[in-house]
Amino acid sequence: MNAAVLRGPGTNCDQEAVLALTLAGFRTELVHVKRFLEKEKRFSDYSFVMLPGGFLHGDYLGSGKIMASLLRFNLAEEFKSFVDGGGLVLGVCNGFQVLAKAGVLPGFNGNYSAPLSTLTFNASGRFECRWVTLKKVHSKSPLLEGINELNVPIAHGEGRFVPKDTSVLRRLYHNRQIAFKYTENPNGSVDDIAGITDESGRVLGLMPHPERNLYSILSPAFAANPNPGKGEGLKLFENAFAHLKR
Repeated sequence: MNAAVLRGPGTNCDQEAVLALTLAGFRTELVHVKRFLEKEKRFSDYSFVMLPGGFLHGDYLGSGKIMASLLRFNLAEEFKSFVDGGGLVLGVCNGFQVLAKAGVLPGFNGNYSAPLSTLTFNASGRFECRWVTLKKVHSKSPLLEGINELNVPIAHGEGRFVPKDTSVLRRLYHNRQIAFKYTENPNGSVDDIAGITDESGRVLGLMPHPERNLYSILSPAFAANPNPGKGEGLKLFENAFAHLKR
């Protein structure tokens, strides 16, 4: 199965994303967004698409805003067909910002062009870089199968999840679209939300970085339990591969 890591100017977590997908079993390709815009590549060429972290276009117009506009106004129909056809999408950190600002998430009623939430400046007013613990809220996404808790790092200045209004928040709960919550909120996200899905569960947006915990030695917990092995974050990518292989 083929996977694409979608990059643009300012992406800086692409190599970690490629490694994560490759370790999970995918044939992984790093693809610049221009190749999709120019129709050299299509989403249908892949089974899994990941939007990794970074600072796309320098975040000059807001985090992920320019890439979100490219997705919303140039690739929305093709992107929706990809998801409707069973494709899986993961947006991490900057990738989550892109999906939210493009309107792909929360994607109520399959509408992937209605921005109803955003990721904005941390309540602390500073860049936050630390390890956090996530608790799964709902398991609609196939990437979350068998995962109840996840220890992964964050690295963001604009990670505070804010829905447009309380009706959006209520609907996220009603539709079981809240994937993870922080056990200790690092950025002021509403209701401690760390990640959400679309209604199908095939699109997942997550602020923390699972691709930065692929080996147990990378975790702070390794010092207390020095057993080399897989990191907790790898499970998401293995789940994706297993789901698509069925």
